[in-house]
Order: sequence, then structure tokens, then C-alpha cells
Amino acid sequence: MTTQNTNIKAFVKLGEFLSEYCKSIANDTFTELADQKWFEKLNQTVETAFHHNGWFTKENLVFALEEWSKGLSEDNLTKWLKPYDISKSSTKNVALILAGNIPMVGFHDLLAVLITGNNAVVKLSSNDKLLLPLLVDYLIDVNPEFSGSVLFTEERLTNFDAVIATGSNNTARYFEYYFGKKPNIIRKNRNSIAILTGKESKLQLAALGEDIFRYYGLGCRSVSKLFVPLGYDFDNFYKAMYPHNEIINQHKYANNYDYNKAVYLMSEFDILDNGFLMLKKDTSHASPIATLFYEEYESQEQLKLKIANDLDAIQCIVSSGLFDDEVAFGNTQTPKLWDYADGVDTVEFLLKTSKK
Repeated sequence: MTTQNTNIKAFVKLGEFLSEYCKSIANDTFTELADQKWFEKLNQTVETAFHHNGWFTKENLVFALEEWSKGLSEDNLTKWLKPYDISKSSTKNVALILAGNIPMVGFHDLLAVLITGNNAVVKLSSNDKLLLPLLVDYLIDVNPEFSGSVLFTEERLTNFDAVIATGSNNTARYFEYYFGKKPNIIRKNRNSIAILTGKESKLQLAALGEDIFRYYGLGCRSVSKLFVPLGYDFDNFYKAMYPHNEIINQHKYANNYDYNKAVYLMSEFDILDNGFLMLKKDTSHASPIATLFYEEYESQEQLKLKIANDLDAIQCIVSSGLFDDEVAFGNTQTPKLWDYADGVDTVEFLLKTSKK
């Protein structure tokens, strides 16, 4: 069996492990699991991750794990890697500077590095530093060939051949200064938008709630802005959002809601408010927590031109029949392995780097 096939098998095994764990949580059958040691380790890590970062609720952690359990199927991994020739790549040290806004947001980069036969030198975000080391330990247990392929470090990065760094627009300038001479992917701020026409079904609007509220809107794939036609009536939209009303009981979310509402009222901004989600007319894409920005458009042609000019700031476009690369309502937080962040093919980058 080739190294590539061995690596794929290990990730498939990880996917099966995560799937069984999520099913056990849903069915409360934790005591009946075969591999009790690893399930107990993962369960403890999930509990600790929430105490470490209050945004990482158990619901959202299990959701992230379940999505990765689906992504790491043999069919998905094979389909993802089919266009590439990984066999001719040589091993390089790839530095990964990971974000921590949502659980396991850096796992795709780690997966891409390992599956292409490279080594990862990983700088974790302080907000998400528990899950990935555990999953790497599991991978090494399944496939000892991964031993030594991943180094987690808090020291200054020195011994690397390429870098993939994710951060804000401010940190991107820092990354470009320090890593610009090496092959790199440097990601900046991006947000996702949804385009409403007024013809959406109740099901579509209800699904949009998942795009808005999953991970409390902290992800780059979270919808932070709406584009609506002139004179749009938000009544149906707010009715569709109502099932998410209990989100206001999460104290970190509630604190942000209260703070931002106070700022808007003191500044005498016009806002729409249903008690847990505010709508504010604004041309920016990045809205604060518990707030959605919205902007009106006169025609779809005018809107498409505006969005074309703003593509560098947009991660996902949620719409129905308007764009070739649009995401269906409710699907922003369920990307496929080949849905690359910022549209940059990570595997292709790594393979080019490994040939240098």
C-alpha cells in the first residue's frame, strides 16, 4: 500500500471515529462504545474546549465534528484528490498559522498538508488549541507514519519551506512582511452575504437562519449581510428567524447584543430589532455579533456589478439562481473538501511548493 493510500485510510478511520462519537452523543449511548479510551479523550476535550472558549458550545463542537465525519469519507477524499498527482511530490515543512474563530477552522489546512505527504509546523490560535492536537494523536495511533509529521509550537516559526496563514486584514500585513519571501497563502478578512429577491420560500428563509446563527455568526462563511430589493418587507424574514430566538440565552451573545444595541441607540441609528437580531442599513460587509447589515438594490444587474467589485471581501454568496458559484440557503457551514477558502486551491499550492 502506498503512503498516499495509507494516509487516506487513516483519515477515513478518523472520519468513522468522529461519526460514531457524534451518534453516541445524539443517542446517549456513550457507555456502549467499542474504543472507550479515545471516545473518553474526545469527550473530555469537547467539555474542556467549551470551558476554555465560551463560544465553543457543545452543540457547535459536535456540529463541526459531525461535518468533518462526513467530509472524511473514502468517497469524498478520493473525489477531492482525483485531479492531483500527489505521487511525485517531495516532503516540505509547511508552517500553518491557524485562526480560532470557529471550532477546527484550521483542520482543512492540516489535512491538505498531511495528505500531500508534507510536514506541518502548526501555530494554533489560543481560542482553539485543544481539538486538533487530540485528532493528530488519534491519526498517529491509527497510522504511526504520521509520527513526526506535525509539530505544534508557540515559538517563532523558523524551519519551514512554505506558509499558510489565516488572520485579519491587520495581521495579514504582518504575515506578508515576515513570510512574503516564502511561498505562501495569506488569508484576510472575508464575510458571506445573502441575496433576497422577495420570492424566497418559507423553507429557504428558515434555512438562511442556519447560515446566520451557526457558530454565532463568527465564521467567514457566516452570513453577515443581506442584499434586498428596494422596499423589501422584513416581516417574513423575521418570522423565519424566530426559531433561533433562544440564542439570546447564550450570555456571550447576549452581551454583544446589548452592547451593540446601546451603541446604535446612542448614535441614533435606525435599526430593526426582534429581541435577538438587529438589522442595520450599512454598506460594510462585516457586521458585529447579533447584527446583520443590509443594503437595498434597484436591479439585479446593478447588484451583480457591485458584488463583482467586492469579491475580495466575500467568502460565500447565498442566493437562488443568480450566480454560478452561489451557495444554497442553509449550506454555508457545510462546505465540501474542494470548497477552498478564498477560492485558493490549497492542494495545488502545496504540490507546486513540493516540486521546488
